[in-house]
Amino acid sequence: MKKSSKILAAFCLVAFLGSTAFAVEGGNPKKGKYLYKKDCRTCHSPGQSAKDLTPMAKTMAQWDRYFKEDAAKHPGTIMKTLSKKDLLDIHQFLYDHGADSPQPATCG
Repeated sequence: MKKSSKILAAFCLVAFLGSTAFAVEGGNPKKGKYLYKKDCRTCHSPGQSAKDLTPMAKTMAQWDRYFKEDAAKHPGTIMKTLSKKDLLDIHQFLYDHGADSPQPATCG
């Protein structure tokens, strides 16, 4: 194998591993969509108490970062009342439809 082919193969492997480093696994996006509409859109829709928030408001990596680092700091009480499984399902739905996903969604 030529040196340039080895470099290309290594680059592709690093790019693939980097793109899957944040991938959500185990969440049910259909249930997440239901929970997002029921629990999140109550406050995060036009005219409500919190800023309008749609899956396309963040990239897939930003959704990952939010759920891994910032969700616990959410000012509302909803994040404390949802189960870990429910949060994983919402995370999966938002991740799957983030701004840079193959199927971005405006409001679910």
